[in-house]
Amino acid sequence: MRSVRRRMIMKKAILTLILLTIAAPLFAKEMIIFMGVPEIKISEGGINRVPENITKDKAPKFKCTITKIDDKYYWTSRENVELIPIASGAFITYWTVNGSGYVRVVRPEMREEIKKIGAIVGDPEEKVGYVEHMLLGLKSVTYYGKSK
Repeated sequence: MRSVRRRMIMKKAILTLILLTIAAPLFAKEMIIFMGVPEIKISEGGINRVPENITKDKAPKFKCTITKIDDKYYWTSRENVELIPIASGAFITYWTVNGSGYVRVVRPEMREEIKKIGAIVGDPEEKVGYVEHMLLGLKSVTYYGKSK
């Protein structure tokens, strides 16, 4: 009689553990921490460099999104590759853990200051709020755009 009761308790405990394992991701806190829309695309492949202006109707197709789930960051718009954020000065650079690229953004609290400085010295920060760089074999694609 006791062994039957123990088996029932064990079955319930195992079932509870399985349900908690399945349900845990459902309660993870997910938050979009960055979204940007590109204006310029530059494709490079050794000796070839092809800059291209991206039209407003095509830009949403190439948007850049970074999501934070609990304590981890993901390049949501690029196959959910995990990212490691590194803050330095007015910028945060999100590096991929697999070496496929990075996204560098102006810190939100520094945007206005960087725009002013960029206007004075002619830096791209006056006009863009992020750069997204992807390595594709020995080629690369870089997008410059505005933060949303």
